[in-house]
Amino acid sequence: MKRFATLYTALDATTSTRDKLDALITYFHAAPPEDAAWASYFLAGGKPRQAVPTRLLTEIARPRAGLPEWLFDESYQAVGDLAETIAHVLPPAARTSELGLTQWIEERILTLRGASPEVLRERLIAYWDELDWSGRFLFTKLIGGGFRVGVARQLVVRALADVAGVDHKLIAQRMVGWTDSSQPPDAARYLRLIAPAPSGDAADTHEAVRHESELGLPYPFFLAHPLQADPATLGDPASWFAEWKWDGIRAQVVKREGRVWVWSRGEDLITDRFPEVVALGEALADGSVIDGEILAWEPGAPAPLPFARLQPRITRKSLTKRVLAESPATFLAYDMLEANGNDLRMQPLHARRARLDALGASLAGTLASDLLRVSPLVEARDWSALAALRDESRARGVEGLMLKERDSAYGVGRTKASGTWWKWKIDPYAVDAVLIYAQRGHGRRASLYTDFTFAVWDEADGVRTLVPFAKAYSGLTDEEMREVDAVVRKTTIEKFGPVRSVTPTLVFEIGFEGIQASPRHKSGVAVRFPRMLRWRTDKHIDDADTLAMLKGFIDERERVS
Repeated sequence: MKRFATLYTALDATTSTRDKLDALITYFHAAPPEDAAWASYFLAGGKPRQAVPTRLLTEIARPRAGLPEWLFDESYQAVGDLAETIAHVLPPAARTSELGLTQWIEERILTLRGASPEVLRERLIAYWDELDWSGRFLFTKLIGGGFRVGVARQLVVRALADVAGVDHKLIAQRMVGWTDSSQPPDAARYLRLIAPAPSGDAADTHEAVRHESELGLPYPFFLAHPLQADPATLGDPASWFAEWKWDGIRAQVVKREGRVWVWSRGEDLITDRFPEVVALGEALADGSVIDGEILAWEPGAPAPLPFARLQPRITRKSLTKRVLAESPATFLAYDMLEANGNDLRMQPLHARRARLDALGASLAGTLASDLLRVSPLVEARDWSALAALRDESRARGVEGLMLKERDSAYGVGRTKASGTWWKWKIDPYAVDAVLIYAQRGHGRRASLYTDFTFAVWDEADGVRTLVPFAKAYSGLTDEEMREVDAVVRKTTIEKFGPVRSVTPTLVFEIGFEGIQASPRHKSGVAVRFPRMLRWRTDKHIDDADTLAMLKGFIDERERVS
């Protein structure tokens, strides 16, 4: 536990990629396999379930610290993070624990969930009393469900590749599904993760023999780069495939040994959420893996439904007939990654595409043809003609175009080593909005107000009022964040726990990818991927946009579709 706590603190304290990589390599070289297994799980994005409610953490820590409620709350407000506050205010540890990370997780943390308040109080006080500041901070993060770490998954891959002495692409392949909660990490899995590369043709990124528990794993997803330049700089358009960029759930369908698995890009196993996609998988030959997008799409409709229509498939505990009817799903295929058990990823895209087209043709007239659509290629004589088609994106219910080199292999992650894919998106929707609430950030931004709520003017019945419609925390520089934080502190009206309401004075241009009507929101609209495009220091709050303008985006989309 001490070693991982030291690593966690070191990662949180620096923004240097080199320093983070060095810290990871040092840890993995020294940690025993069982501890390294859990550490790599958490660092790669595995999330421990909340074992102790936040309210109980506060109720147990406050009297242990000997602080009155007002002083504890003021300390929390000053620090901005509950786990860090608790680590600061508790009395010094009376003893030291030598237990490893695995023992802490499996024998202590996992046994807290569901325990009575009395048992939790006894155990937490005892556990806190064995840990120094960094250990308490980490422990409280793990049990409170607020564990985050400022390290990219690819950095963890690079560190493990260094420890194993193998190519990072092989580690990336082995780590697919690593954070699947149905397979807790252990020493045996970790040792397979860092084992030497196999000999022969499988030595690069694909291993000939899979462990039984890894039979249904997908391949690492190949990701595109955003295209900022003129596409004419890419050369001859005949060297590129163009496809529409759809707004759905990126997924792989895996069919091996008579079984079907459906994985999201986030490496969540979503097989039980999409029975239609499973039915498609059952129609495939064994040893097939298809990359594509799950979309909400009604039979016979010319365009897909908004992304929000898919969300009940993920959030609902059970799939009722009503959910299935209101959120019809289909699979739009992009790529063929495996056929007859053979890894196709190093073949050129045009060859993989030919196999995919042949698969689509072979399913014509069957039930599976209603569930599988092959992403159509967008034909244009030159880049300007393609740009004109791109301008029709919103009318088609898409986000722009994907540009893929005809000869590209299917790489690992966001790389150009295997050939390049670009996402040529249309400009986002944008409105000028007023900042009305602010909340402290996390990690190195815990002392700053960086998470904001924005509002537009509602002019109903001749009265102008500000109505909140979106939250955003990204898009500003560190210097701008510090300036906004200073304004928030000077203009605070009320405090609601970690949130402050402020006198409206600041206007920001807010960009977002999609919008739809939503009765659950006070504004009546919900936006997708909101972020701050720029701080409009040239505008007064009276110049901010209106709710009618937001709703006009919805009306416009419905007219063109």
